[in-house]
Amino acid sequence: MNERLLQYIWQFQYYQASYLQTEEGEPLQIISPGMHNTNEGPDFINAKIKVGNTTFVGSIEIHNKASDWVRHKHQHDVNYNNVVLHVVWEQDKQLDISFPTLVLQHRISNLLLDKYQMLMQATNFIPCQQQISGVGELTLNIWKQRLMVERMQQRVGDVKIILANNNNHWEATFWQLLAKSFGVKVNSLAFENMAQSIPLSILAKHKNQPHQIEALLMGQCGLLNKKFEDSYAIMLQKEYLFLKQKYNLVPSAIPVFFLRMRPANFPTIRIAQLSSLITQSKHLFSIIKEVQELKDVKKLFDITANDYWHYHYNFEEITSYKPKRVGAQMLQNIIVNTVLPVLYAYGWYNNIEAYKNRALMWAEALPPEKNTITDGFEKLGISNKSAFDSQALIQLKNKYCNEKKCLSCAIGNHILKMSK
Repeated sequence: MNERLLQYIWQFQYYQASYLQTEEGEPLQIISPGMHNTNEGPDFINAKIKVGNTTFVGSIEIHNKASDWVRHKHQHDVNYNNVVLHVVWEQDKQLDISFPTLVLQHRISNLLLDKYQMLMQATNFIPCQQQISGVGELTLNIWKQRLMVERMQQRVGDVKIILANNNNHWEATFWQLLAKSFGVKVNSLAFENMAQSIPLSILAKHKNQPHQIEALLMGQCGLLNKKFEDSYAIMLQKEYLFLKQKYNLVPSAIPVFFLRMRPANFPTIRIAQLSSLITQSKHLFSIIKEVQELKDVKKLFDITANDYWHYHYNFEEITSYKPKRVGAQMLQNIIVNTVLPVLYAYGWYNNIEAYKNRALMWAEALPPEKNTITDGFEKLGISNKSAFDSQALIQLKNKYCNEKKCLSCAIGNHILKMSK
């Protein structure tokens, strides 16, 4: 028996509860099982029970075996002085304790135990792959809403760390996370490190000089370190060396990569687009806070790299004409991974529900993401109609299914409940 499973069974009273008796032979009634305690101390607090004719209010401790009470040294811990009932799977030892013991070993459905064991041993895409089709749409949708909020709260934690490093400067925090998004997966850390290495005040001084902005970003990413024959690259290099010395800049130590990437995602192209965004906008996060419609957010990122990049993906060779605009997929990535988390975090940090609600509303208005996780759920008949759904499913897979936290999952709860 898994102790966490026993806690779950007690929390939802999934055992045969008629004619309960303590191990001491007294009739027992569970008036309230208590609240699950995730902090230090007994497993359940504020419980209410009746033993014989006496009612007790206090805590309940759950163990696999009765001897675990001694093994965990609870008898020496003042946090357990208020325990009124010891609930165990197996009474393997008689204890010298002042409160009764309830044994559940013969009061729990074998079907429930078998179903739980099957979930824990499953090696499929998700543990409940064979049972999830029986879970109703209402249960799934309510759980998705909880998962999405949970995911956003997780992202709040990430934003808070960067915000603290920036002395609570929201524009600087947004700039660094925005740069990280432009780096896409392969170069995200390099781009974030580059953004951290250039104070916003320096970018503001040169935002009316597009080539200088591009030189700063390219140079700090280490893309201007070689000897060039291309005149544009030589010009950027000269600009960068001057600005680097002027501001005593330290380049990013994280290299950028080109290998096995689509040309549209080359770091040169993404930096050129990011440079154009900087020159075309001012106090970008402040603007986003005021925007009400998602379509207006999209317009802010409707940018194209400068004319040089119409014929290049790098500094080494000329290609056929193609303007390097931020595409739909990249725009989705920027909004999902930067705009929504920072806006939600701002609302949380300042206790303004309107910003949090707007971030969630925009997620519902965005098209669904397509990746191995969402594809896996769609094959099982789970709907993925928006980025809201996609982010919820990613949270479900990474934080529950992969870790087999079925007891903490509404879907797992539903499946086990049918077996009680």
